[in-house]
Amino acid sequence: MEPKTAIQPYPSAARISDSQCYPQYSASLKCLEQFSSDKSKCQEHFDIYKECKKKEREARLERNRTRSLFS
Repeated sequence: MEPKTAIQPYPSAARISDSQCYPQYSASLKCLEQFSSDKSKCQEHFDIYKECKKKEREARLERNRTRSLFS
């Protein structure tokens, strides 16, 4: 009988820890922990993370736009 192997994550699925926005993500979670899930006190952290993700997405789209399928 062959040993069971762990299910590997889907290769193209981005992991949050690989993101440039991971520090902002972590800060928003820590804020929620600190304020017992009172989201209104953490809005600034959410906004900073959202802006980071927006810039990250725009950079990825620009890279893809300039990439050739044949290069």
